[in-house]
Formats: sequence, structure tokens, C-alpha cells
Amino acid sequence: MAASDATVVQAGDRDVRVSSPGRVIFPSTERTPEITKLDVVKYYLAVGDGIMRALARRPVTLERWPKGVHPDIVVSTREKGGGDAFFQKRIPRGAPDYVQTARIEFPSGRSADEVCPTELAVVAWAAQMGTITFHPWPVRREDVDHPDELRLDLDPQPGTDFADAQRVAAEARGLLADLGYVGFPKTSGGRGIHIYVRIEPRWSFTDVRHAAIAFGRELERRMPGEVTTKWWKEQRGERIFVDYNQNARDRTIASAYSVRPKPGAPVSAPVTWDELADVVPEDFTVATMPARFADIGDRHAAIDDVDHSLQPLLDLYERDEAQGSGDMPYPPDYPKMPGEPKRVQPSRDRDRKR
Repeated sequence: MAASDATVVQAGDRDVRVSSPGRVIFPSTERTPEITKLDVVKYYLAVGDGIMRALARRPVTLERWPKGVHPDIVVSTREKGGGDAFFQKRIPRGAPDYVQTARIEFPSGRSADEVCPTELAVVAWAAQMGTITFHPWPVRREDVDHPDELRLDLDPQPGTDFADAQRVAAEARGLLADLGYVGFPKTSGGRGIHIYVRIEPRWSFTDVRHAAIAFGRELERRMPGEVTTKWWKEQRGERIFVDYNQNARDRTIASAYSVRPKPGAPVSAPVTWDELADVVPEDFTVATMPARFADIGDRHAAIDDVDHSLQPLLDLYERDEAQGSGDMPYPPDYPKMPGEPKRVQPSRDRDRKR
């Protein structure tokens, strides 16, 4: 099929036009086939129930790679825009009238109307627009100031790998059980592991972030030398970093079933706890996930069945605070936040003292 052709796909009750369906988004590798734009759209349709469970009624930042994922692609960053690939936080001009939005507020006080998927056609349209990865907020459009999800990001640091994250995740599972929580793990699409816990939507972003800090600190105590919550990279060492700041306002994690912009078109795959011990992240791709989904369905199908109180973790945070371990640094692009300690990188602090 020529790249200049167009085709139409059925997404729920709607027809979605896909332009340049033959455009190569992911070149072939030794292990994986070439993936076209139409392949990406069809992938999201094949895992429709799962991706909608992850995105439904949530404000979503779109990670768009309209020219494909190739070695020469320039990616826009917070510091420098103008790249070929970019993060879209506001609804694109010309969006179909069925694409709904949610108004969200950034830490700076500015606001934006973000795409808020309410039906599968929105996902297909976004993929047609070059969206590779969906980054949903942990809130629903009905209440954008109170998260309904605690997100635990186990991020391997240099010198560690997925096997280390698996070992830490097993301990995290035990900690969740001790707290009375049900957690739902997934691969990140890279070397990390994400664990989601549905919570009652009655706490602030600050509270949820404090809960993630408390969880990470408790993991540090249970696995000394293997886990860290240190924000500055110079202090982390060869450990698994519990990235508590993924729970700060305007910080998001790639959703379950999202495609990641890496060679081979890997996807973030929901798994059971028992599966997690043996999975190989590279096995979950745009080419392989549809068959798995058709065979076993969504491993996160029960994620909305129960929500939990955040209070047990907030009690842990208050205990740590009373013992001298208070709040921790926010990302550097944030304004100074209430209760935050001095935000100085250790290397720069040393330079100042010389």
C-alpha cells in the first residue's frame, strides 16, 4: 500500500480515516517486523477494551511521532521545542467533534484542555495523528484535582536491569498485601515495572505523592542497598529507584497497552503477579500483543473493582516525618513547593562549598 493512500477503519460505531497508512513507523529489526501507521492503529483497535480501561475519561498527553521512530528523529524536550516528535498537552486543532477534553491545571498555574478519551474512536484518531504513547493523568474528568490512582514506578538505575526490578516488585507485592492493597503490575515497555493501585478520589496530588514516598522508604528499609528514593542521580547508586515524583501534578506514566518509541515497537504490558517473575519485556510488541489479548483478555480487567484508602501510607509518611524524614525534592521545572527541602544537586552543592 502506497504511503500516499488513505483507508478507513471501524472504531466502535465510527469510521476513522487513516492517511498515509503505509508509512513506516517502526523499521524492522532482527526480531520484529516492520510496523506501519495502519498497523499501530489496528493494534490499538485490537486491544480496545484494555486501552480504554487505561484511558477512559482521563486527561491524556499525546506523545506523537508523526514521522515514525527512526534514528534521525529529533525529539522535543521541555527545554527545547521544534522537534519531529513531541508531547501534545492541548487538543490539536481540527480534532473531530467527538473528541472531548478535560481542563487541567499545571503547577505553574496555567491550564490546558487535554484530550479525554470517552470512546475507542478517539484512540484510533490519535494514532492516526501519529500518537505512539498515551500518557493519562491519574484522575477522571469529573474531578481533576483528586487522583484515583497511586502509581509506583520501579526504575532500574545504571548497573541494574529488569531482573532487579522483578525482585523489588516481588517485595512490593508483599508490602501491598501488608497494607491491604491490591496492586496491578505492568511492564513499562522498557526495563522498568509499574504498579497501579486504585484509591478513593479524595486526596490531593500532594497526599498521593507523599504516599508514594512512604511506600518507597518502606521498600528501602526492607531491601537495604537494593532500593532508593534519592531524587538526585548522583546519590542513587546501582539500585532500583522508586520514582515518587511520578505522582506529582502533571507527571504521567505511559498507560497500559501504550506503544513505546523504541526499536521493535514494544508495548507496556499488563501482567499478573505470577507472570511477572518470568516475563521478558521484549516479548510484548505491537506484533505479538493482539494475539495475547485475544487469548487471555485484559490482565487489568479487575482494576476498577476496588479502591483503597490512602490513609495507611499517609500514616507511614507522618511517622517518618516525625522521625526527621520529611518531604523530598520535586522535579527541577516545578516552582518551589510548600514543605519542599532545598533543591540543590549534590554535585553543585559541593562546587559551591569549594
